[in-house]
Amino acid sequence: MADTTVQELLKLNQQLLDAIVRADWPKYQDLCDPSITCFEPEALGQLVQGLDFHQFYFKLGAVQGQHCTTMASPHVRVMGDVAVVSYVRLNQRVAGDGAPITRSVEETRVWHKQNGKWKHVHFHRSGPTK
Repeated sequence: MADTTVQELLKLNQQLLDAIVRADWPKYQDLCDPSITCFEPEALGQLVQGLDFHQFYFKLGAVQGQHCTTMASPHVRVMGDVAVVSYVRLNQRVAGDGAPITRSVEETRVWHKQNGKWKHVHFHRSGPTK
């Protein structure tokens, strides 16, 4: 596995996380395959298919105030034109009272190289922990 491929995937994954925080729907759409699937807490145990479910949350707007999203201990496994990126996502924010808070979730994201471009095709995200 070429180190440049790993770095490219980590960069794309960080762009995806940044698009989520900024509620940048065009960027998120660009990075995702339209048939994306996921398991995430908001889906209440259901397998979600497509982008419509996610667009609802983007319409709520960007994260307000100071924030930082970090991929802690990322692991990338490339298998030809498919890659799995796993990490703990740390979300740092400022609470209403001004105190800093950090939440973590475990994420696994699957990327597929289509026509020379990596597309996000599936993810599994755990519920938040403190």
